[in-house]
Amino acid sequence: MAEAGSFADRVKQQADIVRVVGEYVRLKKTGKDFSGLCPFHQEKTPSFTVSPVKQIFYCFGCGKGGDVFNFVMEVEKSPFPEAVRTVAEKCGIAIPRPRERSPEERQETQQRAALLEMHREAQSFFAKQMFGTAEGKVARAYLEDREIDNKTIERFGIGYAPSDGDALLRLLKQKYPEKLLTESGLISRGEDSGRFFDRFRRRITFPIANDSGKIVAFGCRALGDEQPKYLNSPETPIYSKSNVLYHLDRAKEALRRSDFAILVEGYMDAIAVARAGISNVVASCGTSLAEPQIKLLSRFTKRVIINYDPDTAGQAATERSVALLLEQDFEVRVLALPPVGDKKADPDLFIRERGAEEYTRLLKEAPPYVDYLIGRARKMDLTTGEGKRRAVNFLLPYVQKIPNAILRSEWATRIAQQLRLDEPVLRAALTKAAKERRSEVKVQPELVGRSAKPVERRLIRMLAEADQFRREIAQLLQSEKAYQGLETEHIFSALIAANLADTPVQATEVAAHLEEQDRRVLFEVLFEEAAEPSWEEAQSCVEALRQRQAERELADVQRSIEASGPGPELRVLLERKQGLMRRLAAR
Repeated sequence: MAEAGSFADRVKQQADIVRVVGEYVRLKKTGKDFSGLCPFHQEKTPSFTVSPVKQIFYCFGCGKGGDVFNFVMEVEKSPFPEAVRTVAEKCGIAIPRPRERSPEERQETQQRAALLEMHREAQSFFAKQMFGTAEGKVARAYLEDREIDNKTIERFGIGYAPSDGDALLRLLKQKYPEKLLTESGLISRGEDSGRFFDRFRRRITFPIANDSGKIVAFGCRALGDEQPKYLNSPETPIYSKSNVLYHLDRAKEALRRSDFAILVEGYMDAIAVARAGISNVVASCGTSLAEPQIKLLSRFTKRVIINYDPDTAGQAATERSVALLLEQDFEVRVLALPPVGDKKADPDLFIRERGAEEYTRLLKEAPPYVDYLIGRARKMDLTTGEGKRRAVNFLLPYVQKIPNAILRSEWATRIAQQLRLDEPVLRAALTKAAKERRSEVKVQPELVGRSAKPVERRLIRMLAEADQFRREIAQLLQSEKAYQGLETEHIFSALIAANLADTPVQATEVAAHLEEQDRRVLFEVLFEEAAEPSWEEAQSCVEALRQRQAERELADVQRSIEASGPGPELRVLLERKQGLMRRLAAR
């Protein structure tokens, strides 16, 4: 096995299994994989497959499989060290000369081994405290309230750190020197008193393992009201938070089988999802995914569903993670769970309240990241030019992270449709932003300039110039509010107010109350050549606005239905949807 950080591990990371296997087997690309005749048994139909994404091979005929080293060992009948050398030579990787390790290197190796052993002993200690003490009984009762039974406690190695401030210290100091105790992150030392004490006290402990299954740290939750609520191990010689994904050691096989990962924030979320029968889940153990964690995950899959908490910090972390994952060419979807009652739901709460089946259903329906981000942008004020600029500026930086031109093109179409923008201008802005890779994107006014629809332009002209019935049009529009939600809403509001004031409508006075983009649209309309209006035409235009308003309401209701869970609110939304559909069918 290639140990993390070793030369064999570096060769494995840099090697291309398709290139190596291709020297022995004639491979043909089939979808995302490559296939050929198995070199380990006689066959006429190819059943031997190589995955460049997962960097593994497998024969569906004879069952042989593994990584690039396994292949070379099997085909060359060579031992592991020789296979590593063979792969390195084939991939042009320089092989370091054997040398005697320095005293410092030997000391570092011994230190890492001792720290791993300390964490193994600490895990055993915490587990015994959970099941063998009165305090542990209280901790189990707390976990039981969260539907975590003894079987789950044992499965995930959940333990308990007692309130006694030096119980673990007394155990460890019998074998390890003081310097190593403090370097472990398990024991702290008072700055003033110099006294040693346990870092974790009266807390439920969750062991954090590296991808090879060795415990390197602990995440701990306070049992009472102690602060901080969550306390994790500090950075140590064997633990760097940005290099570890919680539950990855248990999820590796499931990740390979399913070829996608569910990314959650904390260990409780990961445990809840895994208990629901979904093993391909990992947690970043914090509100931000780091680049080394992404590279670690890419060894197993390039597809991710992000399911972070729905609070402000979780939303910000989702957006940061999307950007980082896109840079590494991941396929990303985002699951934003609907609330449970009046509570925002994280995966743990949602599964406990709504069940694993409902969670699985929503997981399968998780939308692509682009739809999630556009949905976030649509919550901004899109009725003004400035609001649209903010929405576009929120979305454009993500284009910088997308190297694929086809995906950028898809972005342009969907953003233009959802935000009602001029697609050619937007497409040009997206392309320019991606090429220049600017850290801040400036959106020109013409990108969000309003190109009012013909019906709107006709009504604006009537409100300004149709003296014989413009007041009647204003009253009709005012009573039904059919213009609300349009890009030209502010123009209509100003003209309606002027008409209902029983004073002559002066275009310059109306324009004085509008923003620059609205003024431009108003004057463009007034300078257009147009036929004489009629009352029948006016009524037809108002009816068209009513139709569009009902369609917008129906789309909003549908989005609310999709975001809502079972309950009274959903029934009300469904009834409203039926009513709107009847209105539209009757027109």
